[in-house]
Amino acid sequence: MSQTGARRAFLTLAAVSAVLVGGAFVAHSPLAHGSAVAATARISPGGTGSPSPVPSRSAGSPTPSPAGSRPSTTTPSPSPSPSASADAPGSQDAASARQLDSALADAAGSAAVAVADLSTGATLSRGDTGHLFDTASIVKADILAALLVEHQDAGTTLTADQRELATRMIEQSDNDAATSLLAEVGGPEELDEINARFGLHHTTVGTGGYWGLTTTTAVDQLTLLQQIFGTRPSKLSTASRNYVRSLMGEVEADQNWGVSAAAGSGDGYALKNGWLSRSATGLWVINSIGEVDRDGHTYLVAVLSDGNPTMDDGISLVEHIAEAAVAQVAGP
Repeated sequence: MSQTGARRAFLTLAAVSAVLVGGAFVAHSPLAHGSAVAATARISPGGTGSPSPVPSRSAGSPTPSPAGSRPSTTTPSPSPSPSASADAPGSQDAASARQLDSALADAAGSAAVAVADLSTGATLSRGDTGHLFDTASIVKADILAALLVEHQDAGTTLTADQRELATRMIEQSDNDAATSLLAEVGGPEELDEINARFGLHHTTVGTGGYWGLTTTTAVDQLTLLQQIFGTRPSKLSTASRNYVRSLMGEVEADQNWGVSAAAGSGDGYALKNGWLSRSATGLWVINSIGEVDRDGHTYLVAVLSDGNPTMDDGISLVEHIAEAAVAQVAGP
């Protein structure tokens, strides 16, 4: 079996191996240390977390399409019509635009993508750009960035314990480590304040221990990636940026799906993924953010989606959108 085939088989098994814990439908890979579920327990062998239910969406919040339905267009939320950035006129041909539109139209729920080419300055944002997505575990990159900013402000560095927790949180997607480090930051309100400094104006951190239900947009996640990987001035020092990059470049093998699909053959990437099955619907939130190299260019890519019938469907969707979006920014 090919590497891709093996990974797909593994992910399908992971999705089928979901368990009902404390009223929350929580699915976990048997190899992963933590899913993207707020403060819920890890059900993987050797997990040490305590079960905690994931609340259903409140009335009036966007509701994903029923499982299995695939509308021809992506219109679950009242977001503005998608449009490409005008930063790189002439770089996006009609064929690649159609490819991206087709990938976004395959979403069973909502999907959005934001891309920046660090080599040329070209940017793009498409899909449900006004939709607020649950972050799942991609918020862990945000938590680490905020902790580093706080240490910079204080003139201190991460403790040995914090570094150990950071490694677990990013490379293994460990939920208990994320809960501990968010507390070190000062909780959701403090993270919201630091996010305002980062320029994340449409991101609200989940409260009550449910950090995985932080809400955000694809453009906000691209802004965060600019803080970590970008060439613009950042609130993070060079040392802090290099530290986050190093951890995102070493995620466990079973978690290296997502925006990595847009990287060139043999080229590098660094990423953080998030995955979460919602208790009310059984539908999946699947997100991926990171940096990819392709054909001598470096791209920042954020792809967010919800309402996916299965984890495997969501991963396939995110990967196709990432590939098509980078191809459109790259041009002919």
